[in-house]
Amino acid sequence: MRRAANLYQQIPVYENICLAYTKSVKGKQNRHEVIVFKKKFEININNLMEQIKNETVEVGDYRFFKVFDPKPRFICAAKFPERILHHAIMNICEPVFEKYAIDDTFACRLNKGSLKAIDRAQQFSRRFKWFLKLDIKKYFDSIDQAIMLKLVERRIKDRKILDLFKKILSTYHTQIGKGLPIGNLISQHLANFYLGLYDHWVKENLKIKGYLRYMDDFVLFGNQQSFLREMLDITRIFLDEQLSLEIKANIQLNRCVHGIPFLGYRVFPNKILLSPRSKKRFHNKFRLYEHNWKVGKWSIEELTAHMEPLIDFTRVADANGFRKNIINRFGVSS
Repeated sequence: MRRAANLYQQIPVYENICLAYTKSVKGKQNRHEVIVFKKKFEININNLMEQIKNETVEVGDYRFFKVFDPKPRFICAAKFPERILHHAIMNICEPVFEKYAIDDTFACRLNKGSLKAIDRAQQFSRRFKWFLKLDIKKYFDSIDQAIMLKLVERRIKDRKILDLFKKILSTYHTQIGKGLPIGNLISQHLANFYLGLYDHWVKENLKIKGYLRYMDDFVLFGNQQSFLREMLDITRIFLDEQLSLEIKANIQLNRCVHGIPFLGYRVFPNKILLSPRSKKRFHNKFRLYEHNWKVGKWSIEELTAHMEPLIDFTRVADANGFRKNIINRFGVSS
């Protein structure tokens, strides 16, 4: 595959920076840092363009905070100008990563997403008898930055872009040379790209027809348990030797008719159910959101904005009775 060139010069273009700004402010127009930036919009946009052109753009000024969704995670939020930079970079580089991606990987891609991943998992569950569900131990923290840069260099030969990626990666580490900050746009895309090497190995070397991945959650399918056990063994070796990654201990190898635990659901050949953890999460969040509205912390518009995606998550599954029970007990009607 021919490596992409002449990318950097496309980043500090006024139209690209404005598009990046529009993406960065989506859903965040009322935040203080956005309001301040907008007051001197043209000056700030032109300053960012000049910094990119001169290769003096500042990165790595992060704000850290913890979320519980469902497990504790440290989120690393870049300042607003750097978020614009990230979008500006990905406006240009995303097509390069997209061209490399296989069809059956679903995170951080246009016209893909979790719902299509669930649908694809159900399709495979109807074709195959067995599944092997895996994910990576401390994935973002474990990503090797040197390996990442080598993988990016296989797709991109623009030295300025490569240096910019290296500069961004160097601002964060969990240990020397390891880790991507959770919460940054570029981290999401690079993390998804990193396992692309495994995707291609599975499809092109192992010739496995039943395979899909959503970020570091992936499922292999087959008609024999022994075949998937063999795939597990060689997958461990490949991930360790090629990507310096370790598979989590919660390996799931079972028949498809027993349901595939995937992205908060249990996917069966003929139905989709909420996982027990998702039911608990829905219950807790629903009560919290209702409380925030009742005590005046949120307006009805803010309540609706939070409730709609929460309820939509349950609508993917056969969960009408569960959803209505929670709503009738604690809150508004569906």
